[in-house]
Amino acid sequence: MFFLCLAQGASAQMNYGTTGLMNMPTADMQRDKTFMAGANWLSHHATVPRWWYDTWNYSINITLFPWLEAGYLCTIFKAVPTDYGNHSGNWVPSTYGRFVNQDRSFHFRLRVWKEGWWKAWTPQVVLGANDGIGDSANGGSLTNQQDQDYGNGFWNRYYLAVTKHIAFANLGTLGAHVSWIYSNRFDNKLSDPAIGANFRFGLNEDGSWLHRAINGVNLMGELVPGYTAVREDLTFDPDGPKYQVNLGLEYAFWKDYVNAVVEWNRCRYFSGGIVFKVHLK
Repeated sequence: MFFLCLAQGASAQMNYGTTGLMNMPTADMQRDKTFMAGANWLSHHATVPRWWYDTWNYSINITLFPWLEAGYLCTIFKAVPTDYGNHSGNWVPSTYGRFVNQDRSFHFRLRVWKEGWWKAWTPQVVLGANDGIGDSANGGSLTNQQDQDYGNGFWNRYYLAVTKHIAFANLGTLGAHVSWIYSNRFDNKLSDPAIGANFRFGLNEDGSWLHRAINGVNLMGELVPGYTAVREDLTFDPDGPKYQVNLGLEYAFWKDYVNAVVEWNRCRYFSGGIVFKVHLK
């Protein structure tokens, strides 16, 4: 029952529409046959350099088996004359400043080891890919992410995530997360670790309104790599800070069927969204 409750309470990432913290992948998995649909408003500080303006995204996601999750994400484009240093030439001038198109990406997560399979202290392990098949016409995101003018796979990364939970009686559950993230994009070259934690309250159900309200809270924090600095001329800044600290909060309404998620990127820039969950099994 303990591990079932953990699976039901897994968080959904705002930027990627998959299970995790805000920007950091974790080894948490949703309950088997869970369908998720979400939409988010994203500060440009929370996105990759391609979106130097605030934008929106929406996603659908399903946990096909207890060990396999797949998602589809769309991130909205604005029509702009200059796109982080390059003259875009892609949009009709009369549409400048308006949302006119969207970037589509696919995301996959595979659980290779379940928490507690061998010993009670053994963690859960997940392998995953975000936007792993973008730019497929040129060999996929892994092989062709050097072209600043034509490459896409803007959310491209691959990762190994490890998660361990510790339960505190009558208080809640702490999740500790470590991951290794790899990306070969020209504006986001990564081969670096990330760490994070979350605490989901689980107070005694004594019938009080206060306990019921607090038990919907999931606090999150992460230290993640990712070059997101853009200069005033909209060119990518490789000398910008590589790591950032992000804080977040998820609140579950009506059990975990409706979840509000907020993020303070670098502890100050706000993004927010909502995730709906349906358990098909």
